[in-house]
Amino acid sequence: MTVGEQQTEAGNPPEVLDGPFSTRQLLRIDEALRLADQGTGLVFSVFVGGLDEPTREHAERLHRQLAEPDRSVLIAVSPNQRRLEIVTGRQARKRIPDTYAKLAALSMVAAFGGGDLAGGIIHGLDQLATHAGKG
Repeated sequence: MTVGEQQTEAGNPPEVLDGPFSTRQLLRIDEALRLADQGTGLVFSVFVGGLDEPTREHAERLHRQLAEPDRSVLIAVSPNQRRLEIVTGRQARKRIPDTYAKLAALSMVAAFGGGDLAGGIIHGLDQLATHAGKG
């Protein structure tokens, strides 16, 4: 059963659809994640929501909770705080140095500033995966 098929009591849509993304945007982000994972052999994740201060430490805690943190890349976005953190694991950092992560972040921030949260995330995933190359 997919998120779109799942229903809660009284026929209300599931909570995930109450977020900042439409169903179409969620599907596009999911596809971008799948392509990044398959194309690189790394594991990409996206978190959108509030981050505790300091935001970098919170994003690093979230990254450590992933199934394979050494091979993982986490994009953590807090729209209300206007914060973006990209966290790379030990193996992922060898293929995506900080300079490339910063370039992807700049591109994402530009899209966010234009009101395109989903597009910024998708473009950032594509840039990070392109820099990482095939694994």
